[in-house]
Amino acid sequence: MFKWQGRIDSEDGIEGLRWHQKVNELEVGEDNSLANAVTLVGFESDLGVAFNKGRVGAAAGPNAIRQALANLPWHWPSAALADLGNVTAKENLAQAQTQYADAICYALKQNDRLVIGLGGGHEIAWGSYQGLFNAKPESARIGVINFDAHFDLRKPSPNTSSGTPFRQVYDHCQLHDTPFHYACLGVSKAANTPALFNFANTSNTRYLTDVALNDESLCMQRIDELLSPMLKDIDELYVTVCLDAFPAAQAPGVSAPSALGISPTLVINTLHFLAQHQSTYGYQWRLCDVAEMNPNYDIDSRTAKLAARLIFEAVDAISSHT
Repeated sequence: MFKWQGRIDSEDGIEGLRWHQKVNELEVGEDNSLANAVTLVGFESDLGVAFNKGRVGAAAGPNAIRQALANLPWHWPSAALADLGNVTAKENLAQAQTQYADAICYALKQNDRLVIGLGGGHEIAWGSYQGLFNAKPESARIGVINFDAHFDLRKPSPNTSSGTPFRQVYDHCQLHDTPFHYACLGVSKAANTPALFNFANTSNTRYLTDVALNDESLCMQRIDELLSPMLKDIDELYVTVCLDAFPAAQAPGVSAPSALGISPTLVINTLHFLAQHQSTYGYQWRLCDVAEMNPNYDIDSRTAKLAARLIFEAVDAISSHT
């Protein structure tokens, strides 16, 4: 069990509160306890990373992120903060993903504030998607935006893994005769095979490469042009951030470090763009997660602090634009 603790500035009263002072630790099933609460759900898993032949250690990621969140200031007095703890994947990944999906579904049904998944390998994404699918109105269309160096569109062979979640989403969409709305920002040509690019193209995956997004003068225009057509066609948005999307110097604590990567500022600006355009295009953004936090390879908690800052910015974006 994680113990929330940190600095206390009692002289500042309620204006000096930090995350560790706001959090309310709860269990799934405590009725009405999540009303108006930003809700955290951890997924302690690196089984998918191991199946994908990556560096294991991401199972310890959720608590490392919590540690980095603990001392951040709380800027949203009208919002509460809840923590539903961790779902742990020990041997059966699919079973753990279903359990995690149930927790996400429960949290989404309890309130309209942001639900945040803490990973763990990027196999968290399949659980997050299932949770949103089960919580949404029957006819609602889901869009997925993934900040990632990898498409994660691999075909399970034979196991599902941290590299297969959006292929699983694609197959799920085919099974339920629903459109596959998926965009990947930060894709590295050097980290994806031609087979993955071919499948991305045939599945109508929207994407921008890390090279394209390193042109500061054009990157937000390119993101707007890529995402706006999709945002007009969805009702529910799920945003997932794989920490290997960032340069290895900024995010060393991941299973597959990036030689190039994209800017954290770009991602933060995009999070605010997505929150701001909810009213323009009519979708709801209530679910996000951060994946591939691996404390075994982190340096000076750089990756954990980056993950915490991105979560902070997601909460701030939603709070500022709703």
